Amino acid sequence: QVQLVESGGGWVQAGGSLRLSCVVSGSIFSANAMGWYRQAPGKQRELVATSSSRGSTNYADSVKGRFTISRDNAKNTVFLQMNSLKPEDTAVYYCRYGATYWGKGTLVTVSS
Repeated sequence: QVQLVESGGGWVQAGGSLRLSCVVSGSIFSANAMGWYRQAPGKQRELVATSSSRGSTNYADSVKGRFTISRDNAKNTVFLQMNSLKPEDTAVYYCRYGATYWGKGTLVTVSS
């Protein structure tokens, strides 16, 4: 059974940084794409960043230059380094594995 567990969320002032982690168990981590998504209150879930199995990355325009997705295949972990955080980055951040599996999310709150 595939399980995803996110961590690293919290409260931070605008301009600060956070690093999210997502550990995947129960599957061959390196064989699948990974992604980070977020959902703000009252809004639809949106893509933040993705990392293919070959390591290519893709970012939402709103986070380009501020966020970095990376993966450690040996540790079955994907990271999201978030710098220069803005209040509009406040959301629940979800990890996605392949096309099917989601974590339960971790809350990021950015105060102005």
